[in-house]
Amino acid sequence: MSGGPGLARRTPALMLQGTGSDVGKSLLTAGLARALHRRSLRVRPFKPQNMSNNAAVTAEGGEIGRAQALQARAAGIAPSVHMNPVLLKPQSERGAQVVVQGRLFGSAGAREYQALRASLLPRVLESFELTAAGADIVLVEGAGSPAEVNLRDGDIANMGFAEAADLPVVLVGDIERGGVIAQLCGTHLLLREDERARLRGFVVNKFRGDPTLFAGGIETIRSMTGLRPLGVVPFFARAHELPAEDALALDRLPPPRRAGRFRIAVPRLPRIANFDDLDPLRAESDVAVELVPPGRALPLCDLVLLPGSKATLADLAALRAEGWDIDILAHRRRGGAVLGLCAGYQMLGRRVADPEGIEGAAGEAPGLGLLDVETVLTTEKRLAEVEGVALATGALVRGYEMHVGRTDGPGTARPMLRLRDGLDGAVSADGRVMGCHLHGIFADEAFRRAFLGNLGAAVDASLVYEERVEGALDALADHCETHLDVAALVEIARAR
Repeated sequence: MSGGPGLARRTPALMLQGTGSDVGKSLLTAGLARALHRRSLRVRPFKPQNMSNNAAVTAEGGEIGRAQALQARAAGIAPSVHMNPVLLKPQSERGAQVVVQGRLFGSAGAREYQALRASLLPRVLESFELTAAGADIVLVEGAGSPAEVNLRDGDIANMGFAEAADLPVVLVGDIERGGVIAQLCGTHLLLREDERARLRGFVVNKFRGDPTLFAGGIETIRSMTGLRPLGVVPFFARAHELPAEDALALDRLPPPRRAGRFRIAVPRLPRIANFDDLDPLRAESDVAVELVPPGRALPLCDLVLLPGSKATLADLAALRAEGWDIDILAHRRRGGAVLGLCAGYQMLGRRVADPEGIEGAAGEAPGLGLLDVETVLTTEKRLAEVEGVALATGALVRGYEMHVGRTDGPGTARPMLRLRDGLDGAVSADGRVMGCHLHGIFADEAFRRAFLGNLGAAVDASLVYEERVEGALDALADHCETHLDVAALVEIARAR
């Protein structure tokens, strides 16, 4: 849309805000991105502030939320650090690592961040303008809820950003959790008058059953808020086939396949990170992946997989508190295999030290002692897409590094991987305990099939994981086209 004489063009844009966290904003944004991309529009996703330990590496060597990387993929473009300029990676109940435009900015407690965030708005707006340049439409996703009025001062995630960027807003409610009429009407009631003026409509998400039975509910919301209904979207059953935004999604994972003969047990660490590493394994028809919650012993299995973590020492302590260290050592004595990814690899060593308090309180602790390596965490963070070869099988491997510190020791003389820029990881003398720093390695068919086959698992020759993700994105776009008023959403964006 062109401006008048002397006015710069304003890229059409629309912001989806939710009545709470996990109402499905990320998935709807991805589905809309794919639907509009299929209409030959140049779509760009944007989320000013995200809180998640599921992150992706971009070509610039920075990191953003995994959801924005998926949305970029849905839009047919490479992800950029500017699509998610502020990423908060929780390290404790009250503190998080702050990543700004893809780079580590520092760590902050909840109160410290409330004081800091307003100062980040200029960089957020800079990223928005860079993202919007050359786009036909920008789909902006809020975080949490704009009704958290106690957090409104200095807000950069919801109405604070919508105001600064002058964006129209559509409100999304989640009927699955119940009380969607109260969600939408209550949110509308709590907003300031100038904020309500930004609202252009509402969406009811995750509906199950006959939507005609909710016609009265739609009319109630419309009459109480004056907002236009833009769709009642049924629950999307294939959501689990797509990388999840954050750990809330772990509560909705389907149970492990009973028929899966190769069993993988994964301790659910409190600060588990990049757990989409597990998705390609869960997609294998002969593999049963069980994410074991606190309070339960690790079951008998073929492989224990220690995942990534945002707070290695804290999660190592949690692992011991659950008695999972004893379970892992017993599993090892029975001849079972163990794999550690990133922080999980570091935990398998003899010692983990964080002398500068990079991931929390400074300190050190003995590791599980299954690999003869030691890790010292430092301020230097490695962020890179890499590829190489798995030395045990000769299979090609691709993935990304996202870790702090350095892991060394005699065990690295038997590395797990040979990468283009060096060796990585360690393997025990009998080959049953392995670890490396790479995430995303199981998405590659060659590596996954060789790795599982080497441990005696039957692999699904028909599974091409990346094609599965693409199919789910196309199905999600179809879902949005069917149940959302896409034309009206585009009209709202263009009328900005």
